[in-house]
Amino acid sequence: MSEYRIASRYSKSLIDLAVEKNQLEDIKADMELFSKVCNENRDFVLMLNNPILESLRKAAIIKKVFKGKVQEMTSLFFDIVSRKHRESVLPEMAKVFKQLYNEHKGIIAAEVTTTFKLDDSLRSEVIKIVKEISNKEVELNEKVDEALIGGFLIRVGDKQIDETIQSKLNDLRRELTQNQYIKQI
Repeated sequence: MSEYRIASRYSKSLIDLAVEKNQLEDIKADMELFSKVCNENRDFVLMLNNPILESLRKAAIIKKVFKGKVQEMTSLFFDIVSRKHRESVLPEMAKVFKQLYNEHKGIIAAEVTTTFKLDDSLRSEVIKIVKEISNKEVELNEKVDEALIGGFLIRVGDKQIDETIQSKLNDLRRELTQNQYIKQI
């Protein structure tokens, strides 16, 4: 079974239980903390993926790292995952949980890439554009890429709005070469 399918099943169960127990926001915060630890600590992820290390040892390390920092339900979830020898899938479970949370709350994740850090007015303008496209609340992830030359690139799911200078130059180049080809015929 694929890692994504495993992560989806466990994450779906966790989110359903969190909703049932009215702890969704707390569990979301716990899973974000877990993702943050994974993103900032490569050794932790390597430990989770280490096939030589026993699951009991991995469970003890996870418990020690997150003791007093996560809800009891999250701690029990980590224990169950460890008993099933699925620790290596925990980072993917945290990602899928975030996706399921966003779906549950009607939130869409969007990414904007610009050549500079957005100020509040530009940020709200981008959020407004994405809301118009999706009719959902927006969670905006901002990236700065100075190689764009200018303009912006917005990604929402599988949709993309490319208003970068590079894109406009490519369009112009394509149009000019097409016109030259047509004139030759």
